[in-house]
Amino acid sequence: MKSSALPLAPDSPLTPAAIGRAATLALHDELSLAPKPGLVTLIDSGSHDDMDAHTFMRSLFSLRRYFAQIAEAGFGGADFDVLERHGIAAEARMLAATGGVNTHRGAIFMLGLLCAAAGAALREHGGALHPPGLRDALRQHWGDALARRSRRPPVLPGGIAARRHGLRGASEEAALAFPVLFETALPALKGALARGLTPRQARLDTLFHIIAVLDDSNLAHRGGLAGLRCAQRAAQDFLDRGGVARPDGLQQAHAIADDFVRRRLSPGGAADTLAAACWIQRVCPGS
Repeated sequence: MKSSALPLAPDSPLTPAAIGRAATLALHDELSLAPKPGLVTLIDSGSHDDMDAHTFMRSLFSLRRYFAQIAEAGFGGADFDVLERHGIAAEARMLAATGGVNTHRGAIFMLGLLCAAAGAALREHGGALHPPGLRDALRQHWGDALARRSRRPPVLPGGIAARRHGLRGASEEAALAFPVLFETALPALKGALARGLTPRQARLDTLFHIIAVLDDSNLAHRGGLAGLRCAQRAAQDFLDRGGVARPDGLQQAHAIADDFVRRRLSPGGAADTLAAACWIQRVCPGS
């Protein structure tokens, strides 16, 4: 599967099936990117002992229908509890495919919601999708339900760590309609491509922009608050020194990736956000 920054097919009508297919391709965009600090790539397992690229590909295969189904649910005006049921079923399929390994739980939640929002926006407006319209659809249709969900006591390790350290976890990000995605990741990706960076370089630079500002509950779970802040400082320092565009940018990214592995840090929330930005590029040409 070749990675691309282009939409699925510029001359094809957008459908819930195409929205879902774009999500699977975007997750492959993220998986195929290297070097990534602490994250699984096609050539290494980062900070993980229980998963590799093969695990991720099995997971992707198990999820390929989910994203289309939840986009169709959004297109049909489904309530939030319907979206949750789709997500719970998708998580069960993922865990069955990976032998119980959590590869894409965050993406099931984040990209699933975005696919549903795209389906709703497609039904209401037709034609081309735009990032502001996706965010508006998310708020309009499921904003209240997401706000209520964000107040539930967390049960997963990342959410527990976020609550313990007073961080804005994944549920809170969703309740705010994903500010890091729309206000940091998308502008960074668009700006990097406009400066002439290759798609790979632009995605890697964008990943560091995300790590620098996201309250990544995966980092907080693995390294505590100190580990999260260390990762954020490393990412911001990398960007302050020129990021991927500097002559030794890729070598510096490799060095940071090696340090994350030594510290057993893995910014899984940042990876999900990068995949979501790649998905928006595919379904919103020109974004």
